[in-house]
Amino acid sequence: MSTEIEKKNNNFIYKIINEDFKKNKNLLLHTRFPPEPNGYLHIGHAKSIHLNFELANLYNGYCNLRFDDTNPTKENIKYINSIQKDIKWLGYKWHKKICYSSEYFPKLYEYAKELIKKGLAYVDELTKQEIREYRGTLKTIGKNSPYRNRSIEDNLKLFKKMKKGQFNEGEACLRAKINMNSSFIVMRDPVLYRIIFSTHHQTENKWCIYPTYDFAHCLSDSIEGITHSFCTLEFQDNKNLYNWILKNTSVKHYPKQYEFSRLNLEYSILSKRKITVLIEKKIVDGWDDPRILTISGLKRKGYTASSIREFCRRIGITKQNNLVEFSMLEYCIRKELNQKAIRTMAILEPIKIFLYNIDDSYKEKLIVPNHPNNPNLGTHEVIFTNTIYIEREDFKEKYDKKYKRLKIGAEIRLRYAYIIKAEKIEKDKNGNIINIICFCDINSLGKKPINKKNPAVIHWIAVKNSFPAQFKLYNQLFKIKNPEKEKNFLSFLNSDSLIRKSGFIEKKIAQNIIKKMNNNSVCLSFQFERIGYFCLDEFDSKKNKLVFNRTVHLRDSWNFKKIKN
Repeated sequence: MSTEIEKKNNNFIYKIINEDFKKNKNLLLHTRFPPEPNGYLHIGHAKSIHLNFELANLYNGYCNLRFDDTNPTKENIKYINSIQKDIKWLGYKWHKKICYSSEYFPKLYEYAKELIKKGLAYVDELTKQEIREYRGTLKTIGKNSPYRNRSIEDNLKLFKKMKKGQFNEGEACLRAKINMNSSFIVMRDPVLYRIIFSTHHQTENKWCIYPTYDFAHCLSDSIEGITHSFCTLEFQDNKNLYNWILKNTSVKHYPKQYEFSRLNLEYSILSKRKITVLIEKKIVDGWDDPRILTISGLKRKGYTASSIREFCRRIGITKQNNLVEFSMLEYCIRKELNQKAIRTMAILEPIKIFLYNIDDSYKEKLIVPNHPNNPNLGTHEVIFTNTIYIEREDFKEKYDKKYKRLKIGAEIRLRYAYIIKAEKIEKDKNGNIINIICFCDINSLGKKPINKKNPAVIHWIAVKNSFPAQFKLYNQLFKIKNPEKEKNFLSFLNSDSLIRKSGFIEKKIAQNIIKKMNNNSVCLSFQFERIGYFCLDEFDSKKNKLVFNRTVHLRDSWNFKKIKN
């Protein structure tokens, strides 16, 4: 198995695991994904999910889902439900039941008392601000708390008093007694327990003292038998505390922690805190807004679970922080949709064409493929009449030699239909074009023009075959590549991150979508020919007006200067 895996994967984590298997052939790999239930998952979490679950699958091991729920003031059952839903949607299944750090609170409390009995923890009564000041900085060493040398007996009594709720919040905490001169600030007597009078979503009001994340995380890993604990590089210094706690408690199992680079994606914010600011200021519409890279936002935008998994596979795992090109994410979904998305025609900014040499009563049915290269996706019917819509940008009133679409005196072909020639225009009293009068060559269906070059092809929809639709064109939320680095990141917002258009789609396609809406089976993606890949927005759509979100452009041609295109 090891040789086969080595050929398939070549990053440092696989090499570490392969070496571990060489040393211990009976090793059972056990990983975990340990989210804090204080927000929704985003594409950065998907990278960690992919790593931990795929490793477990590849090495025939297990992956736990554990909620590190140590701060009831920030946690909510809605986040727990959302995280479970997102992991399932991504295609992964955790080992046995869901785990919670709160399950282990009685054990963690005993481990804390064990540290006190060893003279390695003490109850401190400094305020939060005083603890921060005593801790020092990267340039200055810390200084000992005046409560640091209390007796073991006093610390045990005070810790018990904390547990009974006989201190107010902020009046006391339990700290590890390590080294206030350490070059690692995290090792300068870190807080292990604090007082929080708040109802916990799992334990309700049973506890009023809660372990810190650092204290609970490593011990929870040990209790669950985790063999390899993976985290991002910002926790690299915390590894010292992780190992110190395990070493100085009577745990029977020692997990190994390894760090990898977090995901940084161009033009994006992945910080939960900053995303919360965007939502609170109503810059975006919520956690599922397609402009932010939450799993729910990506899903609403039309991304598939398989495209996200493929993205995670392609970016790989390294120890080097780098900025991943946004086009990589778009490539993954575009490649998939190119194979399976149904092709249809949509008009986002309609302008009307009247074919004067075709009778008003004329109505022709044309059968067109749902995909030019995949006959298994079938066909659908479009209607051709003498009055149609085309895109406003597909007609130019003023003569332009370089313009290859419809203009006065020039011919173009309607997709799957006839060649037409623009002859004149009609305008309203305000000078707006209301009709383009064209001649239709009724002998041109499926035929190449004689002694002429093939004309350009544009898409269209017959007025009688149109159904009203709204189109939401999503662009990058920020104008700069790395807004995460900017303190005032809101200064770099892209005012054109969402552009709304009102137009039409084909009536037959709309009718099929509405049927699926009635059956609660909507998750449809389309390629609107010549425009891009879109999906139905099932939250905003109504039976009389459908709403579509643009998933991605047809080609990797995103350019901020041309964002409105």
